[in-house]
Amino acid sequence: MIPLDIFADPVCPWCYIGKARLDRALEARPGHPFVIAWHPFELNPTLPAGGMARDAYLTAKFGVEAAKYHIPVLEAAKDAGVTMDLAAITRMPNTRDAHRLLHWAGIEGRQTPVMSALMRAYWREGRDIGDPAVLTEIAVQMGMEGEMVARLLATDADLDTIAAREAHARERGIDAVPAFVIGNSHLVTGAQPTSLWLQVIDELSGQQGAD
Repeated sequence: MIPLDIFADPVCPWCYIGKARLDRALEARPGHPFVIAWHPFELNPTLPAGGMARDAYLTAKFGVEAAKYHIPVLEAAKDAGVTMDLAAITRMPNTRDAHRLLHWAGIEGRQTPVMSALMRAYWREGRDIGDPAVLTEIAVQMGMEGEMVARLLATDADLDTIAAREAHARERGIDAVPAFVIGNSHLVTGAQPTSLWLQVIDELSGQQGAD
């Protein structure tokens, strides 16, 4: 088996699209060699803990170009077959707690379902995934212990771990997401097309078969 380390933030539109494209390849190659692990990377680590209004965030980041920001995103989402309800999204959350939830989900082997649920909650349902109550509900839906998650979210548990893991990613040269590290050696950045992932899987499977 080959590790596929994915650095992503659930509120990153290209992470959502990139995951969908990768998922299509994994579905087409059920015997793929990847063991997937998700790693924290906050797009906006300086956001207030309670987040901010999404319109204000986009205006602050993109200025007068904010209205154009959605055009390529929506086109790529449609091409990838994923649903985005941008009108439903009113908050730009701080995702530090979402990354803590993903960290705990990893301990239980539930990372990918939890990441899928976080992205779905934000991009399709417009939910505030910086809200501990929303995160706890997602955890329960994905088979985690809700009371334990709620208790942990009310503390500083593993905040230092998330910060250290993200710092390590930046030290490795990862400065944007999504980013994929294949087999601890090959870095692939951006929301790559399904065709590329199929090619990678086929090449790796062929190499493994030749070993």
